[in-house]
Amino acid sequence: MGLKFWLIAMTAIAVIADSMLLPFYPQYFAERFGVTNPEHIGLYTAAICLTAMLALPFWAHWVKKGGTLRLLLWTQLAAGLLCIACSFTNNLVVFWILSLAMIVFKASYLLIYPYLMASEDEANHGSTIGILSIVVHFGHIGGAVLGGFALAHWPLASMFLLMAVGDLVQIVVCGYVIYAGLEVATLPNDTPQVAIKTSPGIYPLGILMLLFYFSEYQIVPFFVQYWQAIEPAHGVELAAWVYAIPAGVGLLALWFNHQMQDSNFASKAGFCLVLGISGLMLQGTEQSYWVLFGRVLFGWASFQLTVRLDALIFEKSRPEAYAHDYSKINIFQNIGVLLSYYSAGYLVALHGLSAPFWLAAAGLLLTLLVYPLIQSSAELVNRRTADVLS
Repeated sequence: MGLKFWLIAMTAIAVIADSMLLPFYPQYFAERFGVTNPEHIGLYTAAICLTAMLALPFWAHWVKKGGTLRLLLWTQLAAGLLCIACSFTNNLVVFWILSLAMIVFKASYLLIYPYLMASEDEANHGSTIGILSIVVHFGHIGGAVLGGFALAHWPLASMFLLMAVGDLVQIVVCGYVIYAGLEVATLPNDTPQVAIKTSPGIYPLGILMLLFYFSEYQIVPFFVQYWQAIEPAHGVELAAWVYAIPAGVGLLALWFNHQMQDSNFASKAGFCLVLGISGLMLQGTEQSYWVLFGRVLFGWASFQLTVRLDALIFEKSRPEAYAHDYSKINIFQNIGVLLSYYSAGYLVALHGLSAPFWLAAAGLLLTLLVYPLIQSSAELVNRRTADVLS
């Protein structure tokens, strides 16, 4: 088993560990700290995104001075220790400080993505993105189900202990890959370290990412609570399975893309944006059967759009700039998620649990309107750059 296998395995572990609590923060804060204010939940999840957004560029710069995996070895150790500390504190302020410090170190694992792409031949980028999409979708399913099971059957503190186990496994994998001599240097020692410029088209793509991620994550923090309000007889475990429906549909969409060689209309960005808008509006109806159908539509659209936008990052970037460009894109993504989480908490406090679905639908509609303009702008920038270089 080579470097690619282990990097993908690390990604899977990280996604599962970090997505366990994401749909359950309202329940977690209510039961452990007695906090039921949706605005507080929205502020906390937004703070997580802001912390990760600020931390990743720092790690992307620091990694130039050494190997990615050697950096991860120490950052995940720190993250694991902070996870353990979070599980033992009952003070809300201390929990905020420890958990956000944990996110600073956890953000470094996002460097695995550009590191993996840089180690792959350009011809393999499409298949690698597809594999990572499978891993992420399985990870979200596993994380949601494991989180629901843990909340139903284990003490709440065990959630962060499980996260620490995930960090420990990543440390072991990093150590093995380094020991086995499988790692690839981020920059060879004999290569001069020069300033890397952002690739043309990255900033327009970042704006598109911001809109899309704002819309996609608007419905995440309170969905489990929303479903339990619709179906009061359903426990948190069953609600976790409903939450995971889009991830499961994403796996079906991946199989479809493979069979159709990604040439079918059902995978095109414009169609998927319309599908996503429809799915979000159906989920906002507060009728369980329409919510389920909307989850299916939204899952298909979300997967197809995520794959397409991720592919665009590496189409517009250069191998030596992958980490640099990806850190820029990640800033836009996190701004979108940050605004999404905070506005979701504010909306739920003012207008109820269904309000985020309608704002998310409006966000995707704006994405649909902006998408052709940004694509045209990015193509114009690329043409002008090519003319200058020629």
